[in-house]
Amino acid sequence: MRNRTFALTGALAAALAIAVATPARVTGQAKSSVPRTPDGHPDLSGMYDLAMLTPLERPAGLPAVLSDQEAAKLERDIAEQERKARGPIRGDREAPPKGGDGSTGPAGNVGGYNTFWLDRGTHYSTVDGQKRSSIVVDPPDGRVPPLTPDARQRALKKLGAAARPTSDAAESNDPGLEPPGSYDDPERRPLGERCLLGFSSTSGPPVLPNYFYNNLHQIVQTPDSVMILTEMVHDARIVRMNAQHLPTTIRKWLGDSVGHWEGDTLVVDTTNFTEETRYRGSTENLHVVERFTRVDGRSLKYRFTIEDPATWARPWTGEYSWPITDERMFEYACHEANYALGGILSGARLREAEAKD
Repeated sequence: MRNRTFALTGALAAALAIAVATPARVTGQAKSSVPRTPDGHPDLSGMYDLAMLTPLERPAGLPAVLSDQEAAKLERDIAEQERKARGPIRGDREAPPKGGDGSTGPAGNVGGYNTFWLDRGTHYSTVDGQKRSSIVVDPPDGRVPPLTPDARQRALKKLGAAARPTSDAAESNDPGLEPPGSYDDPERRPLGERCLLGFSSTSGPPVLPNYFYNNLHQIVQTPDSVMILTEMVHDARIVRMNAQHLPTTIRKWLGDSVGHWEGDTLVVDTTNFTEETRYRGSTENLHVVERFTRVDGRSLKYRFTIEDPATWARPWTGEYSWPITDERMFEYACHEANYALGGILSGARLREAEAKD
């Protein structure tokens, strides 16, 4: 009996030693937490909520990686701002001054949404266990590279009569703050305002948060194609797997996206943008490479690299996490008889007539 006890104890000790000395088993267990499709690839399908506080570019004075204490303080400060902005509005309040009073909420941006309706997120994005202060990770300063001389010239032309808004432009500002003629032609209104693309490149590529509302994205994956559906303006991008790009004569609002697998990462290569897309002033030769990597059962890492030698001095890269959510996506019926656009242009004509009196 005593020998059997020693034998059992020795076997147990040996088993524990093997378990500790074999990290491959732990790695295998971690991999098993990633759901997979029948063909063995990670299953990216699901609903993702991209609401977050991490901006595209790093604010001055912040490190690339926030400590838990730094992130918690920033998050608390923003939460307090939101709490105050969502407080009850006095019914007997005076009208705000012309152009707004500069505060957060409908009085600061006259005609804007009450803060109650907005959802810009509550936390900074965590990537590889790090709280990030910017989406841009390359260049290391967390800033988009400088524009080329040609791009600066194109930006100056934006002030002319033939100006067109970039695809990442959000809803507009006051007519007096925008280029002359911005309210003369419906095609000079931002694409999001016209319900053609999601605001602030939320439809992508690159896919970015809009820090506004309607933050959901849904991925549906098959062996032959991957669909990325955006809640904001209900854009649906189809990624054709293991395909060749279309001829350069065929241009699309969201570009021509083709995908392939590199190990457990879905790589999506997008070209063939239209002249109207112009992300941050880019040309139709914009080239975006995206990488979708399922981290675990509840999130994926999204990484993108942008290249357009006619627009930026060098390629640049960003990344952030896509957390899975149990929220449901509802139709964003933005373009059904877009009466607002007619009202915007009619209001501009009325303003011009009043200015002549």
